[in-house]
Amino acid sequence: MARLPIPEIVARMRHELLDWYESNKRDLPWRHTNDPYAIWVSEIMLQQTRVAVVIERWKGFLERFPTVQALAKADEQDVLALWSGLGYYRRARMLHKAAQTINAGHAGKMPSAATELRKLPGIGLYTAAAIASIAHGESVAVVDGNVERVLSRIRGWESHDAVGEAAVRRKVEEFSTALVDPRRPGDFNQAIMELGATVCTPRNPQCLVCPWRTECRTLGEHKTPKRAPMTRSEIACALVVWESDAGAEVLLEQRAATNTVMPGMWELPSLPEGDVVASEVRFTVRHAIMQVNYTVRVYALPPHEVSATAGNAADQRWVPVAEASAMALTGLARKVLTRAGLLQTSAHSKSAGFAPPAIRELV
Repeated sequence: MARLPIPEIVARMRHELLDWYESNKRDLPWRHTNDPYAIWVSEIMLQQTRVAVVIERWKGFLERFPTVQALAKADEQDVLALWSGLGYYRRARMLHKAAQTINAGHAGKMPSAATELRKLPGIGLYTAAAIASIAHGESVAVVDGNVERVLSRIRGWESHDAVGEAAVRRKVEEFSTALVDPRRPGDFNQAIMELGATVCTPRNPQCLVCPWRTECRTLGEHKTPKRAPMTRSEIACALVVWESDAGAEVLLEQRAATNTVMPGMWELPSLPEGDVVASEVRFTVRHAIMQVNYTVRVYALPPHEVSATAGNAADQRWVPVAEASAMALTGLARKVLTRAGLLQTSAHSKSAGFAPPAIRELV
């Protein structure tokens, strides 16, 4: 069991952190609402996604699905389409499934207690604590990567392997539970996460401006287990565009429902390297998925060479460019189509906004 600070120190730390937060917190849209549904959506989006990206996408998601009931009644493909580009699509599927559970089993009203929220699909300890404390004022601590890093440095806890990391995690959970301010648990939880995101960062922490610098036993980076390095890979895909009297269409392929990664999402057909020549490369993009950095060569093939694509014809479809942006595209497909001038940069745009000259160059 970790030895905790005396009550006087705990009270001082709460005061120091909340004062700092009031003066330094970022103006984020989900901090202007107590709606548990809106807070829930923001917390799910913020997992593995940068704040700058989430701000715009959160607003668009709530415009399309303003309530739990609206989300529950939506088609999964529509939910995935609005999520396209955020990555980690299982988050969207679990969000959708949980909304359906709430609509069916809770009369459309989200549970307020963290213990009840944890029973919903896709909601774990952290998310349940965040929703319950911010929306309902429940005195429960959140522990994410930011919180773990901050409190580990405060107490001088280092971990060098998986066993040590698990031990530190248990001590952090105990410490955070004792530290959370019962009068303002939502603000406190947001404050400590904000401290980790903006000041007590993984590299080069700004210790001189930290409100807890006098309490900190580390004052700098601390030792943690080495993370698995990113691997590199090269792949190729086909960009096939056909211009008809009705407008431009692009060939897309739907991933099988049995796929473990992004099932049911729409992507560009893949190409075995032996089926194309280097001179046909239209452009190259880089794309990261989980622990892999991909270099993707995009080949522009004319429609009469569509047989060169490696995908299953039964899963392929000619899609009007004007409709493609509203589909559940993979992040890579959206990136390539945007780069080619076929989609607007806004991932949830209702119109495609393509440029005819760019299309003519491709075919």
